[in-house]
Amino acid sequence: MGQHGDGARPKAMVTGASRGIGRCAALALAGRGFDVAITARTVQEGDGRSSTSSVKADARSVPIPGSLETTAGEIRERGGEALVVPMDLLDRVSVGMALATVMDHWGRVDVLVNNAVYQGPATMDRFLDIPLDLAERIVEGTYLHQLSLVQKVLPSMLAQEPWDDAGTRGVIVNLTSGTVFVDPPAPVGEGGWGLAYVAGKAACSKMVGILHAEFRSQGIRAYNVDPGHIVTENMRVLSGRAGDRPEGITNTSPEIPGAVVGWLASDDDDAVGLAGQLVKAHRACKERALVPGWPLPTS
Repeated sequence: MGQHGDGARPKAMVTGASRGIGRCAALALAGRGFDVAITARTVQEGDGRSSTSSVKADARSVPIPGSLETTAGEIRERGGEALVVPMDLLDRVSVGMALATVMDHWGRVDVLVNNAVYQGPATMDRFLDIPLDLAERIVEGTYLHQLSLVQKVLPSMLAQEPWDDAGTRGVIVNLTSGTVFVDPPAPVGEGGWGLAYVAGKAACSKMVGILHAEFRSQGIRAYNVDPGHIVTENMRVLSGRAGDRPEGITNTSPEIPGAVVGWLASDDDDAVGLAGQLVKAHRACKERALVPGWPLPTS
């Protein structure tokens, strides 16, 4: 995507961008000419913590690499302006204030990427083990506060002049999960997944179809992106393999869905044509060679 008619760089806002898919999406957008506002709780390197995803597991909190300041530095290396905006996804006031900060600074958001979700106990617990108070928090942090962000940003997007030949006024990308669309083959702990997590993701994923039906004719493009199986820093530290990082890009690297998010925010005709749909990150990335060196050559 290039500059707007007034010469200004387009603006993106990515939630949960201190590490993982959010970080990679922010960097991909910066590489495509965007200035990027990034949100998360961890501002400085060394302050990040990761906690267990089950109420049945031993409660523990372990250090996790990644921060907004580190991601911001990488955005600037790619020529974009980085706006660091601390945000607690479980606090609706904090979510609203984060968007207000971005709007006060730039006056517009062209692309919103809903990547951040609730992470913690009850996401991966069996049916009878899910505390209702935590189930409520998961719905807040995986659906309701994403809904709040979209409701707040949509009016300003709709008021903008189109910025491509397809009449786009705004792009909304929700990171979903393949678990939304299939039933588990087994219980949690035996190859399956938890209800609380997938229920929140399912609700958030339905937002895209509604947005497409109501606002596509007014220039809003909305997408669900299924990242596939991605190994994040959170998964590594909880498994005790924080330092075990593969060389280069592999099939489980967050750079793959990150690159797809960047591509969907572009004015590429194929990306525009996928508006309103579920985009499988590995397939889209492979078909369009979005990540140099991936897929790895087969012998």
